[in-house]
Order: sequence, then C-alpha cells, then structure tokens
Amino acid sequence: MTVSRDTDVVICGAGAAGLTLAVDLARRGVAFRLIDQLAEPFAGSRGKGIQPRTQEVFEDLGIIDRLAAAGGPYPAQRVYRDDGTQDDVQEITIASATVDEPYRAPLMVPQFRTEAILRDRLAAFGHRPDYGTRLTSFADDGAGVTAHVAGEDGAEVIRCRYLVGADGGRSFVRHEMQVGFPGKTLGVRAIVADIVLEGLDRAVWHRFNHGDMTRMMGFCPLPGGELFQLQAPVAFEGDVDLSVGGLQAFVDARLPGGVVRVREVRWASAYAMNARLADRYRVGQVFLVGDAAHIHPPTGGQGLNTSVQDAYNLGWKLAAVLGGAPAALLETYEEERRPVAAGMLGLATGLLEKARQGDMRRGREVHQLDLGYRGSSLALDLAGDGRRVGAGDRMPDAVVRGAGGQERRLFDLLAGPHWTLLVGEGAPAVAPRAGLSVWDVGPAGALRGSVPGLEPGEYMLVRPDGYVGAVVPLAEKERLESYLSGVL
Repeated sequence: MTVSRDTDVVICGAGAAGLTLAVDLARRGVAFRLIDQLAEPFAGSRGKGIQPRTQEVFEDLGIIDRLAAAGGPYPAQRVYRDDGTQDDVQEITIASATVDEPYRAPLMVPQFRTEAILRDRLAAFGHRPDYGTRLTSFADDGAGVTAHVAGEDGAEVIRCRYLVGADGGRSFVRHEMQVGFPGKTLGVRAIVADIVLEGLDRAVWHRFNHGDMTRMMGFCPLPGGELFQLQAPVAFEGDVDLSVGGLQAFVDARLPGGVVRVREVRWASAYAMNARLADRYRVGQVFLVGDAAHIHPPTGGQGLNTSVQDAYNLGWKLAAVLGGAPAALLETYEEERRPVAAGMLGLATGLLEKARQGDMRRGREVHQLDLGYRGSSLALDLAGDGRRVGAGDRMPDAVVRGAGGQERRLFDLLAGPHWTLLVGEGAPAVAPRAGLSVWDVGPAGALRGSVPGLEPGEYMLVRPDGYVGAVVPLAEKERLESYLSGVL
C-alpha cells in the first residue's frame, strides 16, 4: 500500500545534525518529517565532545543543562611510559567562564546521550523520528521535492518543499544529487568501542604506548555510567574482532599482564579516517548537512560540532523562506557553512598529524568561538572597521540591567527563533514586526548598560543563530529597513 502525504521539509537522518534541525524547525512551527533507515537510535559514543560554541547553540535550543547533567568535564590524561612511570596531564584547554563567553571548556557527553536529549526535546514539541524508514528515491521539479520512502507500514510518497540529507558520510541523498565528495583517506584505521572493564579507575583518561601509532591505546571513562571508550589505531587491512574475546586479545597484545579485563562490549566500530568535503551543499531544493557534507578525523572533536552548527544555520533560513522571506536567503547556507567546514577539516587533519607525533594538546582553536561569517552577503557593516564586534561575528554574551531593576543576560534576550534589534542611545525607534524583538539600550532605554560592539546612535541586528547580521548608524536607517525586508 502506498500512502501520499505533504509536508514542508523532509529530513533524512536522525543523528545529531538531523535532530538539531528538527528541534529548530519544531520550535518555529514548521511542518516536517524526520526519517532514519536505522531500526533504532544510534547506540555509540563516537562524537563525545561538545565544544563551547555548540554549548551556546544547545543553550538556545533549551537542552544545555540536561547535557551538562548527563556529561562532565574532560578528565586529565594519565600517560603510561614503557619504563613503568606515568604522568597526569590535562591536554584539553579548560578555561573559566567569562561574562561574554559563558562556556569556555569542552563538555564530554557520549553521542548516544546527546542524541537522546535532543529526541526528548523534540518530543516536547510533539515530534519524534520515524526509525526503520528508508528514503528510496526522490525527484526535484523546481517547485518542490517528491520523496519515496519505505518503512514497516509500506511505501509512502511525501511531497515537500525541501529535502535535507543528514544521512552520514555514505549519504544516499548526496549520491542521488550527484555531488562530488573529494578528499582523502588519511592512512589511519582505528577502533572505537564502548566497553565495561575491570582494572582501571575512572578518575583519569588512561593512555598507553603514547606516540606509537602501532601500539597506542586509550581508555576514556565516559561520564554518567560504567562505560569506558576504548580508542586505538589498528592495521589498515584485515578483519577486526570486536567481540569481548576479540577485544580482550587485542588489549592483551598491547598491554601485557592482564591489567585490563574486558567484561562487556556495548558498541564497537572499526573505521578508516577520512577528510572529505562535498563540492556543493545544495542542488535545487535539496540540501546537505553534517557528515553528508563533510567528514573529519576525530582529532579535535570537530565533526559533531560542525554538523550541529550546519543545522543551526540552515534551520532559521528554511523557516524564514517558508514564512515568506526571499528564496535567495537559502543561497547563504552554503556560502557561510562550506568555508567553515573546510577550515575545520584542515584543523582536524593537522591535529591528527600532531597526534601521530605524540602531541595531543587541544586549545582554543577547537572551541569554535572565533568562527564567524564576516564577508558573508548577510553581513552588513556600515559602522567602520576595527570594531570589537562586527557584522558576521558571534555575538558575545553580556549582563545588562533592565529598566525594572533586574539584571538580564543578553543571551536570554537573544534566545528563541526571532531576530533581535539592539537600538543604541539616540537612534530613532524601529517599527515592530513579526519575528523581530527590539530593545532600546541606554540610560533611558529598556536595557541599561553596555552591549558589546553597540555604540550610541547605532543599530545592531542579531540573527536567530546568534551572529551579528548588521551594524548600522542612524544615518543609514533605510539600509537597515532594506536588510530586514530581505530576511523576514
């Protein structure tokens, strides 16, 4: 039996990127279907690092506190030497929060828990992924997409305005779009496994044979339970036995003496590390996000984070166009996100080479707080160069005082699916409209105090994804009005 249905967006793939996009669309009231060919949710810990910028995204989506409760900070790493000595080192930069950067250290959360929390958030909006549902074909006729899917209840034909491929590195959607996926295999094959073991304490991340790519092995205690994540490079050829017995033999070969006893394997995978970037992120009404658009080596913890931020960039733009904004707005998705992925691929590949040499240090460069969209066609900066915060930059947090006397976080005012216009002292008011929150800043305004980058007599427009869209002096107010008409 074939059933036909209509919706605005079909998201193919219910991993972190697909779930983030679904949550963002759900809170905006967009009709969508989220499908995944897997029979049940992904059960592994593969992407376990939530970088500071992604934590800001998850705060906006309403899940940061749940994630923090389910995770924890990165532990120190205990490096064991062949001579029996050891050192405890912290190779992940842990910095204290500041007013403008409330998250400054990576948060460790196993991927299966991150995705479970996203599913719970999605359920609060009345939606859930359709597992066991496979996209079999689709056709884009310019006005929309006809998607054919198959599931336990039979075949469906879904007519949608847009199709989004969030279906991983072997993306069916990308393949059917005939989009190239150039890059390279990086000459490293590894296993990652979630195991229950005996013999190691959970206070540190244990690293053995450090710097030797033929014998290296790490055991990271995953927060919130009894699991350790086993990570180790393996030979590029041949089968890998991922059973309890197979992993025990593997551990014994690299760590003689029965120090570690493998008791249970919850999830395991052997994979070759790749660095690849799709030639295009969009063809017609079809888009790519996450691993379907870019694959990273795990060094630096960039893959899941870049994927989540793809979805966060695309979600508000899809909703805006579906709500009547000019269709040209969607052209900025690839314009903004593909260069970011290219940069993160270079970073992660460079970190992999350092790891081969025994250097595992990770600093601010992996936090993604300094990424932005200066130079984007959506960045309108008429206030001059040399500013601390300009169009295209991430908007910092700040503490201001409301006219009612209470302190307010700027991030709390920005949170939600709307644009935010901050009006500096002396600048004329702007007429309210749907999707735009307006705040006067100054001694007589609704907000008292200073906002980073905003000067008296200026307008600062902040996008729904927390980046500055425009900085405009009062003399150019007409340019601001024109900008708003192109995005609302």
